[in-house]
Parts: sequence; structure tokens; C-alpha cells
Amino acid sequence: MQCESARPQLEAYLDNELARSDARELESHVDGCADCRAALDRLDALRRALREPSLRHAAPVALRERIAAAANESRATTRRPAPAWLRIAAALMVAFGAGGASVYLWRSGADSRAELTHDAFASHWRALAAVSPVDVVSSDRHTVKPWFAGKVAQAPTVRDFADRGFPLVGGRVDYLGAQRVPVLVYRHGQHIIDVFVLPPGSDAGRGAGAQQAGYTLRFIALDGQTAAIVSDTDASELADFAHLLGGVPTG
Repeated sequence: MQCESARPQLEAYLDNELARSDARELESHVDGCADCRAALDRLDALRRALREPSLRHAAPVALRERIAAAANESRATTRRPAPAWLRIAAALMVAFGAGGASVYLWRSGADSRAELTHDAFASHWRALAAVSPVDVVSSDRHTVKPWFAGKVAQAPTVRDFADRGFPLVGGRVDYLGAQRVPVLVYRHGQHIIDVFVLPPGSDAGRGAGAQQAGYTLRFIALDGQTAAIVSDTDASELADFAHLLGGVPTG
């Protein structure tokens, strides 16, 4: 992949709109191209800045009262159409409010934990749709851990729990936003379990987990780092798995 074809895909990548095969090809290019990596970081920083809660402004109380009063008067006088200024003001308020509310609710403003949650779910679903949810296929933890060396800042501790019903499938490297993280992949019956291990010092995963479309995400403290576990397995079985990992819930 060349920079000319990579640059137009960066925004779609950050919004998790690329197919997994296209996303992996772009990631491979970004890993070896300092210019595209810098462009990805700038886009991610801009995306975060635009979600600052301070950018959301409510309409003044006086304007709200004028619009409400005029609307009441218009309803009382059905033969007379609402003033043009009222129709314009109402349309602007609806458009502005809907746009602001959708961005705020989608990512909860600048809340990094909400953003991380969104990206972790999207990454998990993208992996499930791929031919394989892993980049390195192995049930041997001594193979998986060295594979991460040089690909992430710190290779995670890798354990296998095949004797407890949670065999190690392998691992992959993925992005949460513009942050490159290792992902340990396990299987429980027909269910895939992703364990995203965040860099040391990251506090984005502190707090309660989340649920979307039948999938659960829970944050745990794991070996001095924060990990996000995502799967559609039963909640009690997911709790058992987190206990096997030795993780402590963060919320």
C-alpha cells in the first residue's frame, strides 16, 4: 500500500468503517510509514478535541421562552402560520440539538473510557467477521508472547486455560483509537474472548463495563495494567474467565 491510497482511509479506519482485511493492510503500512502514522495521530487528536463537552452550548433561556410562547400562540391561532423567524429558529435548534446530542451520546464527549469501549467492541466484531480472529495461531503461550515482542511497547503475560475450558487460540495486534495494543484471544465453546491489554499507566479502562448487541465488555486490572475483556459468552462464565486471568474488576 502507498501513502496516496492510505491517507484517504485513515478517517474511515478511526471510525472502524474498514473491513478487517483493509484495516490490517492499512495498519501494516502505518507501522512502517512515519508520515502516515503522524497523520493518524493528528486525526485522532482532532477527533478527541471535537468531542470536548465545552463545545456543546445550550440555547439561552430567553430564546427558549420566546420560542415556546410563540409556538403556543401559533397553536392557538391555527389559521395564522408561525412567523418565519420562529420556523428558522426552531429548525436551527432541532438541527443543532440533534447533532450535538448524537455526538455526545455516541462517545460521551471526551470520555476516553467511552471511546475505548466503542473501539474495543468494533475491533472484536471486525475480528469475528475476518477469516481468522488472530494474527498468530497457537495454543502455546511460549509462542504467542515472543510474537508480540517488537510489535507493541510491552508484551503481555500469556496464559493458557485449556484445562478449565478456556483454551488460548493465539494473539493479534490491534488499535484502540490510534493506540496500538496486544490482544490475547481465547475460546470458550463456540465463543471467542478478546483480551485487550492497555499500556502501563493507562486509566481509560477504570470503571464499569458495558454491553452492546449481546456482547459484554468488562475492565480488569491485570499484572499492573488495565485489560478490557470482550465476548458474547455468558456473564457468569466471563466472570470465571476473568478470575482465571487473575484480574481484579476496576469498577
